Amino acid sequence: MGWYARVRTVPFILLHVAAVVAPFFVPFTWEAAGLGLLFYVLRMFGITGVYHRYFAHRAYKTSRWFQFVLAWIGCAAMQKGPLWWAGHHRHHHKHSDQEDDPHSPIVRTVWWAHIGWVISGRYTNAPEMKDFARFPELRVLDSSFTWVPGLSLAALCYLLAGWSGVVWSFLVGTVCLYHATFLVNSACHLFGTRRYETTDQSKNCWWAAILTMGEGWHNNHHHYQSCARQGFKWWEVDVSYYIIRALGAVGLVWDIREPTEKALAANLITAKK
Repeated sequence: MGWYARVRTVPFILLHVAAVVAPFFVPFTWEAAGLGLLFYVLRMFGITGVYHRYFAHRAYKTSRWFQFVLAWIGCAAMQKGPLWWAGHHRHHHKHSDQEDDPHSPIVRTVWWAHIGWVISGRYTNAPEMKDFARFPELRVLDSSFTWVPGLSLAALCYLLAGWSGVVWSFLVGTVCLYHATFLVNSACHLFGTRRYETTDQSKNCWWAAILTMGEGWHNNHHHYQSCARQGFKWWEVDVSYYIIRALGAVGLVWDIREPTEKALAANLITAKK
């Protein structure tokens, strides 16, 4: 890893250090905790319902102005821009658990899949997103202003709850968001059950689904990638899908893709036994 790539990892590392050290210097308040939970849910949806299901898989449609609002919410999670995130995710699906997969715990290590690939410096540039890169506002947000939504949220936390808000609502919440999201890359290819025969080792992991608002139903997703719903059974809680449906009910999104009965019945592992 070259010096430039190392420098780019410094903010990511410092966020982790600050999230561990800073809580010892500011009081814990329930107000800050409540804000942290609220912003965790909002920003997790920015990753799961927006970066993943919208930008990477086009599981629903929306207007151009609301597309930018959604992208802003995703950026507030501090996991880089929508074009970078979705570009790498599409590449992951194309090569899932194969040599060219950027974060496979099967091909490499759990550490690499969980966090190593992020800080390695190898993935500064993402595969081109021709469909969404045609929007100049997304290109600018993805490149020059990626940190602005997150820093704006930190400022809002300060205004609402002081330094306790900055630390507990923003810093701690952001690091929790990181590692919950990263569990999908690491844990969901190692732990859980498989309903569908896929070309990779994706698994349905219920506890990861709780932490990630539905992304833990990973084997379901790898079986049918383009639908907005990942919890295929009634008991497979998928909060991100519920939010998408709520947005659809008020007309902010539409053409929400659902899995067909034929797709749900195809490639079932139990059917082959």
